[in-house]
Amino acid sequence: MNTLTAGSPAPAFALPDQDGNTVSLSDFAGKKVLFYFYPKAMTPGCTVQAQGMRDVKAELDAHNVVVLGVSIDPVKRLGKFIERDNLNFTLLSDEDHAVAEQFGVWGEKKFMGKVYDGLHRISFLIDENGTIEHVFNKFKTKDHHEVVLNYLNEKNA
Repeated sequence: MNTLTAGSPAPAFALPDQDGNTVSLSDFAGKKVLFYFYPKAMTPGCTVQAQGMRDVKAELDAHNVVVLGVSIDPVKRLGKFIERDNLNFTLLSDEDHAVAEQFGVWGEKKFMGKVYDGLHRISFLIDENGTIEHVFNKFKTKDHHEVVLNYLNEKNA
């Protein structure tokens, strides 16, 4: 797994959202994008992480940050996740994990003694010009939103 780092150009992507509409990085020119990869919609850790993002949306908006959550779930499951948890940001479906591979977040994982390929929980803050500004890879699902906000607040202090 070769994860992209700060200073790298973000790969151009076009993925379906929870409603089946195509969303591209170019749709957000002039805004920062928090592009966060999570393993599976509606699982306990991913739910806590998404709820944290939902609850700080106004603060992220104040920093000109758009949140895009990305998983390999099908579009239909994403819609259910948004509805169940009242999520107020866009979820994207990367079923063939092609975009995850471009960002370097698809690779070997270990869980309960099993080794398999899967999506790693890593987030990228992409700046207004499409360059990766910061990579968040050290956080717990329950404090992901705080780690992101702390970074933004310190940077803009």
